Amino acid sequence: MDRRDIPNLITMLRMLLVVPIIWLLHNGFFMESLYLFAFAGMSDGLDGFLAKRMGWESRLGSILDPLADKLLLISTTIMLAWLGLIPAWLVVVIVLRDLLIVVGGTIYHYTVGQYDMSPSIVSKINTFIQIAYVLGVVMSQAFEWVDGGWISEETMLLSAYVVLTTTVMSGADYVWTWGWSAYREKGRG
Repeated sequence: MDRRDIPNLITMLRMLLVVPIIWLLHNGFFMESLYLFAFAGMSDGLDGFLAKRMGWESRLGSILDPLADKLLLISTTIMLAWLGLIPAWLVVVIVLRDLLIVVGGTIYHYTVGQYDMSPSIVSKINTFIQIAYVLGVVMSQAFEWVDGGWISEETMLLSAYVVLTTTVMSGADYVWTWGWSAYREKGRG
């Protein structure tokens, strides 16, 4: 093992944290899951910082990092929907968008060529909004802010619609960007 592998090891640790986070959510330990979720978020910042600052960026890291983020977000949203805390239709849209990206990226790779794995600004905003939403839902349970607290069901539903909007926009952005890129690349050939 080389020091250059440290960011990827941190990313893999974040992937392993998904299991205890989901277990904690399933069993109603919202505060504890919030702590682990926050730790996972800090590890995401740390691996990115080390990779960029120390020049330890790698192709594997560019694949593992967003995969770890998606694994955590999708697993968490599925569990929160299972518990009835977020709408199931929102999880379907989030999962479909991510499947669209994976299938689209695979098709692009095999029909056009290798592509840059860096996320667009729209995708970064979407990821931020999704994380904020999940954190808000978990925090609302941990601190009992809903059902008599200071967050109304209408606010939670409005937040779900914001996530829906950014998720759809991000998916459309990927389709547009990769479609345009494929059109240009095929036009050269």
